[in-house]
Amino acid sequence: MPIRPAPATDSGAAFTACEFFAGGGLAGLGLHLGGAGFRTVLANDIDAAKARAFRANHPDTPLIHDDVWAVTPDQVPGAPDLCWASSPCQDVSLAGARGGLKAQRSGAFWGFWKLMQGLDAEGRAPRVIVLENVVGLLTSGEGQDFAAVCGAMVEAGYTVGALELDAGLWLPHSRPRLFIIAMRGIEGPRLKGPALPFHSPRLTAAWARLPASLKANWAWWGLDTPPRRNLDLAAVLEPDVPCFDEAEAQTLLAMLSPLHRARLEAIQASGERRVGAAFRRVRTKDGRKLQRLELRFDGLAGCLRTPSGGSSRQYVVIVEDGQVALRRLTGREAARLMGVDEAYRLPASESAALKLMGDAVAVPVVAALTRGLFLPALTDGAEAAA
Repeated sequence: MPIRPAPATDSGAAFTACEFFAGGGLAGLGLHLGGAGFRTVLANDIDAAKARAFRANHPDTPLIHDDVWAVTPDQVPGAPDLCWASSPCQDVSLAGARGGLKAQRSGAFWGFWKLMQGLDAEGRAPRVIVLENVVGLLTSGEGQDFAAVCGAMVEAGYTVGALELDAGLWLPHSRPRLFIIAMRGIEGPRLKGPALPFHSPRLTAAWARLPASLKANWAWWGLDTPPRRNLDLAAVLEPDVPCFDEAEAQTLLAMLSPLHRARLEAIQASGERRVGAAFRRVRTKDGRKLQRLELRFDGLAGCLRTPSGGSSRQYVVIVEDGQVALRRLTGREAARLMGVDEAYRLPASESAALKLMGDAVAVPVVAALTRGLFLPALTDGAEAAA
């Protein structure tokens, strides 16, 4: 089941964190770890709906509802130990137009970095900075965006490294994400070189393209692989959610490619009860763009996206006694797929709930980074300074 994080205001937390592009505050949930991890002292997001969701779930955490470019150092309390930035990914996504960090939305990273520079000028820079984004950042702008982010951090005196983590190792949800992690004045667990599963071939290829000056300040951060996941998609689904009528179901099934149709028919013929996921995608065949419904029955949901994102809303497919039923994934189910506790307050609108979760970071992934990387580095650093 999803982990149950402590409230953001737990006074037992050893370190402080600021959460930028905070959305509904899921990164903070992963950082808290039952009070033994971080206490969020400031959050920021420009989106009004996300700001409402954040306040509903973290009422005691100060939130600045504004563009990150407008946040000033005097609004940041003290010297935070960690600053987290899940900056917008639309312009660097593999599914998007690839406008790069110079584009308006993903360029918001530089607003965040301007704030980090302001804190640094006052001697209050965080010892850990985390940028979470889509893996498309590795190749966006022909690799120049990734190099620019790493270069900015190295120029500020940080050691930088990156990991590619898929939420599917913890949750029944395939969600690969890139985590660029910079540390200054402390030493996190590291390896001598890249190693699977967290240093993927595309990450090592991006590293190989970096200039020598950045490689000299690079760390292959070490993180333990979690135990084998024993939770599958069926376990997080709500019972008795209405399915589509026959006409709507057949309209969707008509979008199956011959390969996916054959897979579905084989499951129908087996007589087994199987639960899977599906979503629509635009595929090009013979120069024509076609709407395709793509299925998976491997116990995982596909990567959650916002309803207006690179793919449409995700569907649940239930095959039983040779019959096929389809319905939409609910907002609560999406929250469970992100590792969110049942007490988390979702927006009343299903579309808003799906958007909130589709833009978020998976809680257990952040928790794993916190346990395995952030806390060891900061704890050792505190002991060395004592």
